[in-house]
Amino acid sequence: MNKIVKYTIILIILAIGGFIFYNKVYVVKTTYKTLSPTVGNLDIKVFGIGNVDAKDIYSINAQTGGKIVSIFSDEGLWVKKGDLLVVIDPVDMPELLQETQISVKKAKSELNALEKESQSLKAQKEMAHITFVRYENLLKQSFVSQSEYDKAKTDLDALDAQLEATMARIESSKIEVERSKKNVNSLKTKLSRYKIYAPVDGYVISKEAQVAQSVTSSSSILKIVDPKTIWIRAYIDERISGDVEVGQKAYITLRSQSNKVFNGYVKRIVAQSDAVTQEREINIAFDKLPIPFYINEQARVSIKVKSITDALKVPLNTLKIQNEKEGVWILKDGKAYFKTLKIQAKSDNEAAVMSGLDKNDIVLIPNSSKKPLSEGMRIHQ
Repeated sequence: MNKIVKYTIILIILAIGGFIFYNKVYVVKTTYKTLSPTVGNLDIKVFGIGNVDAKDIYSINAQTGGKIVSIFSDEGLWVKKGDLLVVIDPVDMPELLQETQISVKKAKSELNALEKESQSLKAQKEMAHITFVRYENLLKQSFVSQSEYDKAKTDLDALDAQLEATMARIESSKIEVERSKKNVNSLKTKLSRYKIYAPVDGYVISKEAQVAQSVTSSSSILKIVDPKTIWIRAYIDERISGDVEVGQKAYITLRSQSNKVFNGYVKRIVAQSDAVTQEREINIAFDKLPIPFYINEQARVSIKVKSITDALKVPLNTLKIQNEKEGVWILKDGKAYFKTLKIQAKSDNEAAVMSGLDKNDIVLIPNSSKKPLSEGMRIHQ
């Protein structure tokens, strides 16, 4: 084979290789997808991470020391207000209460007897007083002797003394009755502390003691959450929290249900920011509480702080930084050109353009796997 043929074959191979490279590699590297800006509403949201929490979590504590006899609920169960939750062994308290109630009855009986005795003495005194007055008049007329008059007076004085003593005993019995009643009420109050009832309709989130366990006063036994006060305790950077207001619509994603979005709203904004993390606590309530729920579960929230109408929009992935300026690459006459934009606002996936872009412009979608865009670069479609 002569040299001319050899070189001809080499040139053909190179030409074929160049053709393949140009069409299969180079052209592909400079082929980009495009899109046109859209006009519509843009919802501006701020994002935060937090945990499921509640405003009202009730700690069901022992009100007195003793051994737990019964616990009628458990974690993950619902309770109604007034349901009996815990019984603590009252030891001899019921018997002591019974004895004190008997003492009240006894004191009342004694008081009743003394009051009847006083009525009898008053009747006797009235008769003795009539006799004394009659004898006093008869003595003046010398119809009775001095000794008879003296006896009548002595009888009247004796009845006065008896009646006075009885009245004193009546007052003492009344005091005794009141004292016994107070003891009964006090024992009833103490006895009531051995039974613990649900303070609200709620959901038991924690059981911290067991049957037969001895507890001291104020020991925690159960924790109940009021489901009406469940919210997300979220933390948002101070720099983006300025537009957040109570009542704004929010969207909640729970870690255990990442494929679902729950509607909610801003319930409360905590007045004090965290000086270390420079975050602000925002409490997000559910429109409809998901059942079941788990206290302390991680959640992600987005809050719709405002909406821009009739905005010229481009996807966030088209925005790039060129010479420290933000903008997009556009296609014009088959070439790429960078346009600096003035961005009005950004959502989670779009940006509203205030100036620098026309709705008729064709925007290039950058692709990191392809040849980097440059000013005036030819683009294949």
